[in-house]
Amino acid sequence: MLRRHYLQALGASALGLATARVAAAPRAGDARLLLVFLRGGYDCASLLVPTGSSFYYESRPNIAIARPGQEGGALELTSDWGLHPVLADSMLPLYQRRELAFVPFAGTDDLSRSHFDTQDSIELGQPLTGRRDYGSGFLNRLAAELGARRETPSPMAFTSTLPLVLRGTVDVPNTALAAAAGGKAGVDERQAGLIDMMYRSTRLARPVAEGFATQGEVARSMQGEMDAASRNALSTKGFEGMARRMARLMQTRYHLGFVDVGGWDTHVGQGNATGALANRFEELGRGLAGFADEMGTAAWKNTVVVVVSEFGRTFRENGNRGTDHGHGTVFWVLGGGVAGGRIAGEQQALTATTLFQNRDYPVLNDYRAVLGGLFGRMYGLNATALARVFPGARATDLRLV
Repeated sequence: MLRRHYLQALGASALGLATARVAAAPRAGDARLLLVFLRGGYDCASLLVPTGSSFYYESRPNIAIARPGQEGGALELTSDWGLHPVLADSMLPLYQRRELAFVPFAGTDDLSRSHFDTQDSIELGQPLTGRRDYGSGFLNRLAAELGARRETPSPMAFTSTLPLVLRGTVDVPNTALAAAAGGKAGVDERQAGLIDMMYRSTRLARPVAEGFATQGEVARSMQGEMDAASRNALSTKGFEGMARRMARLMQTRYHLGFVDVGGWDTHVGQGNATGALANRFEELGRGLAGFADEMGTAAWKNTVVVVVSEFGRTFRENGNRGTDHGHGTVFWVLGGGVAGGRIAGEQQALTATTLFQNRDYPVLNDYRAVLGGLFGRMYGLNATALARVFPGARATDLRLV
């Protein structure tokens, strides 16, 4: 589909949905916002699958999610997009109830492809040029703006340390609602020992031992990188329990929350319909669905959850059946008052000629513009107020609520 046709269709559908659901939008005084940061740069092309792109299947011979209707295939959302199949019981029902929208081709113009630089850049929400103020994150500036209007934002970081995004003039508490530590996939040390004993007296003893040694070295190396990229964020293991605890707190005490989830740096063996990445998607989806359920109908109508990541991953798979650091990504926006059931924002066809630098999703929807437009609708903030939250950015209203 040509880009201009995408935009014409999206504009019409967005206007229709927003008009139909305007009464369900969160009330400014009661609005609740939870920002979920997936640290490590998750593979958005496995989450929101571009099933209408034959180039996607050419680029990923081993890790592509099959088309709808095929074994392990994506869940059809539109003629061009599908959802990872493990989210059938968690996110698909929200999408079908029009309580979930996706914004592809989203992100920042930061081209460092460094986890740390890009995470900092996004959390600060400041212009890329000029001096950075590491004591001023955009959620704190939002809290300050709401406080100046005599609203009580009641912010909380559900993290072990206060993240950059909530640092600033407003005092923000933080608490880590511990989730179970993530397990390690594959063969553990006990199983490796048993296998080694089986082959010890055979001609395969040496290659088996060397194979396990190499596997261990690679696993240690990649685990170290993934742990660093996650910046002590919690794992998806046990996330549902934590999400429900967050919901109970946000029902009554906190209206502005932040949590980060690590483990998304999938350079090796990420899998497709099943595997390491699918497991994380399933756990994350269950957690977000549990959060919605625990909030209850009344509070959920006034709640918006936004899921972001520092960047996406390469469109083509690498030689290790994984993906490397990319650029554009996909945001999730869910809530009882969200104008969902659609793929929002500017889009374009995915072909060999439209990739950014011949490798990545382009960024067509700047994250500061998208979030600014969302905050404007949620809280009734005007352009002057939004400029204090995101200096130098111009809000784009995608009518997400």
